[in-house]
Amino acid sequence: MAETRVGNRRVLKGTVVSDAMDKTVVVEVVSLKAHPVYKKRFRTTSKYYVHDEENQCSVGDTITIAETRPLSRKKRWRLLEVVERAR
Repeated sequence: MAETRVGNRRVLKGTVVSDAMDKTVVVEVVSLKAHPVYKKRFRTTSKYYVHDEENQCSVGDTITIAETRPLSRKKRWRLLEVVERAR
């Protein structure tokens, strides 16, 4: 996973793990980090609440998300595009 930027905003790529809410999906982003002493790389996961205006995402989809202003208590990300649909 490579973090990119659009202006000052972070853009991430992740997988939808829940679409039970209305206009909101939960996205899991996997990143690789190196241990500070031993330099072994390991996977870390983070979950983000993402605004999905048209409810177009379903579980398993790979999507691109971007930072935005706070939309609710937990939502600070919005959907940019659906990269790949789940089978």
